[in-house]
Order: sequence, then structure tokens, then C-alpha cells
Amino acid sequence: MFPKYTSQLINLANQNAQGTRAKFVGQLSDLFPEFAEATTEILMEAWKKWYLKKYPAAIDDATEKIYKQIQNLKEALPLIDKDMVRNWVEDLVITKTFSGMYVQKAIIVKIAELKRQEYRLATPEEESKGIDGFIGNKPYSIKPNTYKTMNRLSEQIDVTKVFYKKLKTGLKIEIIE
Repeated sequence: MFPKYTSQLINLANQNAQGTRAKFVGQLSDLFPEFAEATTEILMEAWKKWYLKKYPAAIDDATEKIYKQIQNLKEALPLIDKDMVRNWVEDLVITKTFSGMYVQKAIIVKIAELKRQEYRLATPEEESKGIDGFIGNKPYSIKPNTYKTMNRLSEQIDVTKVFYKKLKTGLKIEIIE
């Protein structure tokens, strides 16, 4: 239906533009059951008609938001050369990894110290499940505050989440048990 890579680019633009957020197009996981209860015709055309009656401008509004972001990506794409990609990779692998891992360990050590408990960092297998370390026997996931808005902590594990924000004077920590 879509040419190669176009769907991925539109999805990326939408992540930035947030054109299909619930506040713009409605909470679809709630709307569809509402539709299903209101009709005996569970057909795509019936859903489309029902939805567009309820949200007549949503598709066009989302399209405009996302298309504006596509235009921004088109402007940015010619600026990217191999040196910029290399710098980005180095920043991710070296700078951000060092900073993130250093902060994760510092937070785990500090919480363990405050709780007067032992700690350990997660194994690679535990990391793949979203766990960054343990204090006592309790798993912790430690992420920058930006993860909250990125919906990247989709793992459904019983883990204490710690979000941090870097400030000029240190870190602001939020612990969600």
C-alpha cells in the first residue's frame, strides 16, 4: 500500500508531530468498543462513517500536523552527511552511553545507600526486560525524564521506575513504586 520506507518516515513524523494523539483523534481503544455497542454492522465502512460523524475534522487535522513535520524532515535530510551520521553514532555510543550508565549507577548506589540495602546492576538479560539494577531483591528501571513522553517503557513488569532530569546543580529524581 505504501512505497518502501514511506510508512516508517510518516510514523517518525507523527511521533514528532503527535498528530494521532488521543486529544486530536480520540481515544480509539475506547471509541471502537463504543462503536461496536452502537451497531450490529461491524464493518469498516460503518466504523468509518461512525467515527467521522463523531470526529469530522480529526483525519484532516492529523494529516496537516504530520505533513508539516514531513516538510521539516525534507528540509533536514539534505543537511545529513556521512560525517554527521558518524558524529551521531559516536555521541550515542560513547557520550550518551557513558553519561546514562554513570547516572544509572549513581542513582542505584544512592538509593541503596539511603535504604541501607545492597545493590547490583542488571544482567544483559534483565536489561532486555527494562531492568537496570536491583536494590535488595527489588528491580529498578532508571531512565531520563524524556522516556515518559516517548512511551518507551512499554514493558509490563513489576519494577520500580526512577526518572531523572539533569539540572545545572545535579539531578531531579522521581521514584514511582
